Amino acid sequence: MEFLRSLFGYVDSLTWGWSLIPILVVFGVFITIMSGFVQIEFFGRMFRVLSGKNQNSDPNAISAREALLVSVGGRVGGGNIAGVAVAITLGGPGAVFWMWCIALVGMATSLVECTLAQLYKRTDGEKSFRGGPADYIRRGLGHNYNWLAIVYAVCLLAAFGLGFNAFQGNTVAGAVQDSLGINRVITGAALAVVTGLVIFGGIKRIAKAADVVVPVMALGYLGLAVIVILMNITEIPGVIARIVSGAFGYEEAIAGGMGAAIAQGLRRGLFSNEAGLGSAPNVAATALVRHPVSQGITQSFSVFIDTIVICSCTAFIILLGDVYVAGAEGVDGVVLTQQSLASHFGDWSRYALTAAILLFAFSSIIYNVYLGENALAAITDAPMAITALRVLILGLVFLGAAAPSATAVFFFSDPMMGVLALVNLVAILMLFPTAMRIVNDFRSQLKAGVQRPIFDPAKFPDLALDREAWNPGRWK
Repeated sequence: MEFLRSLFGYVDSLTWGWSLIPILVVFGVFITIMSGFVQIEFFGRMFRVLSGKNQNSDPNAISAREALLVSVGGRVGGGNIAGVAVAITLGGPGAVFWMWCIALVGMATSLVECTLAQLYKRTDGEKSFRGGPADYIRRGLGHNYNWLAIVYAVCLLAAFGLGFNAFQGNTVAGAVQDSLGINRVITGAALAVVTGLVIFGGIKRIAKAADVVVPVMALGYLGLAVIVILMNITEIPGVIARIVSGAFGYEEAIAGGMGAAIAQGLRRGLFSNEAGLGSAPNVAATALVRHPVSQGITQSFSVFIDTIVICSCTAFIILLGDVYVAGAEGVDGVVLTQQSLASHFGDWSRYALTAAILLFAFSSIIYNVYLGENALAAITDAPMAITALRVLILGLVFLGAAAPSATAVFFFSDPMMGVLALVNLVAILMLFPTAMRIVNDFRSQLKAGVQRPIFDPAKFPDLALDREAWNPGRWK
C-alpha cells in the first residue's frame, strides 16, 4: 500500500504539481487566440438556453438545457464553497481575479472539447446518445489510438466514478453532522437511497433530477450572495479594488504576494470549472441539438456559471464579512464560508449553507455516476456491467459518509484526474483543426442568415461520424 501511495503521489506531483496547470492555461490561451476569441463571439447566444425556447421538442431526448444543468451540477460543488475560501486564504483576495481569468480562457477550451464530443457522439438507443473524449479519440484519431481511449476511460472511472463519489458522501455527512447533529450512518443511508432512485433511471432520469435540483441550489445560493452585496453595497468598490490590487501585487495581502495569488487562483479555478479536464464532454454528447457547436456554446456557459457567478458569490460573502483577515492564520475552507455567512445573517445561515452543500454534493454524485457509466461503456459492453457499477457506487457513497477515514483509500483520485486531463488535452490538440472546421461551418451559416444552424454530415465525408446521430431529417 505504501508503494502505491508513493507511486500515485509521484504521478500527482508530475501532473497537478507543476505541469498540468501551466499546460491548461497555455492551451486555453492558444485556443482562445486561434479560434478568434470564440467564447466572446458567441457569448450572447449562451443565454438562449436558459429560456428553454428553441430546444428540441422531443420529450424522450436530452435537451441542451438539461445537459447544461447536469454539467453545472457536476462542476458546482465543494470547490465553489470551500475551494474559493482556500484560494483566498492562501492567495489573498487577488486569487479571485485569476479565477475569473482562467474561467474566461477555460470557456474556449470547454467549447472546443464539448463540440468534439457532440460531433463524434453515437446513437445509444432510439432517443439517446453517448460520447465523450474516449469516442472522439477512437473516431477522430483512429483505432490506432484505441489504447489512449482506454487509458482515458480507466482514469475517468477511477477518479470520478469511484473516488470522488466517496468523497462527496463524506462531505455531505460531515456537514450534516456538524450543523444538525445527525449520525453519519443515517445520512449515508438516506443519501444512498435517494441517489439510487435517480441513477437507476439512467441519464434521462439524471437529467430530469438536475433540471430541478440545480436551479434551486444555484438560485438559492446566488440569492444569499445578492442580499449580502445589497447589504454592503457601499463596500463593493473597495472589495473590487482589493481583488485587482492583490492580483498584481500592489497590495501585499499574504506571503508570496502576486505569485501566490496567481497560483491559487488558477489552481482552484481549474479544479472548480473542470475546463479541459475531459469530464463535461461526456454529458455534452448526450444532448439532441441541431449543430455540435450549439452544445459547445452551452457547455462554455456552464464554465461561466460555475466560476464567474457561483465562485464570485462565495468570494463576496467572504470579503464583505468580518471573519477573513488577510495573512492571518485561522479558519479556512468551508468553515470560513460558514462563519462569513453567519456574520451577515446570523447562525441560522449555517443551516442554509448545509442545505446548499447537500444539494451541491448530490448533484455532483449523480453527475459522477454518469461519468463512471460512460467510462465503463468505453471499456466493455457487458450487459450487467453498468448495473454492477451503480451498486458499487451506492456502496461507496454510503461508506464514504458513514466511515470518513475510508476515503483515505481513494488517494489515487487526483492523480488519475491529472492523467485523464493530459490525455484529453493531447486529443483535443490533435483534433483542433477538425473542431475549427465545425466552428467555421456554424459561423458560415450564421453569416448566411440562418438563425439556428443545422449540421449536415454530408459536408464532412472524411470524418468517421455516426450518420444516424446526425440525420438532418429529424429537424425538418
